[in-house]
Amino acid sequence: MGEKDRFSPPAVGGSSLLVIFAVLCLTVFALLGLSSVQAGERLSDASAQAVTAYYEADCRAEEILSALRQGTVPEGVEQEEDGVYAYTCPISDTQTLEVRVRVDGADWTVLRWQAVSTAQWEADESLDLWDGGVPMN
Repeated sequence: MGEKDRFSPPAVGGSSLLVIFAVLCLTVFALLGLSSVQAGERLSDASAQAVTAYYEADCRAEEILSALRQGTVPEGVEQEEDGVYAYTCPISDTQTLEVRVRVDGADWTVLRWQAVSTAQWEADESLDLWDGGVPMN
């Protein structure tokens, strides 16, 4: 057998490994970009829902204020001293819009118009913190 009959495989070396690594990196970056876009979409949907819920509660609070200015006290409105009225409008399961206004004839003053959390706060005591002493093994 001579030199002509010898089989030599194609040279698969560093350049092929570099191309494979580059394709793998581009695939990983594409997947990371896709997951980032999906997370951004979920965040923007949640934000849009929260804003819509707030403005619906705000609109309801404005309607109640309008009724108070016309001299009628809607259901759910508490009358305090000196023409001060207090009422709440739910925003979500965990937030309400609390309103206090003073109505004196045609004049009115907003004393409080604030979104307040109604969720029950619970402290997380599950962390095992180091107290500064030497650990006993």
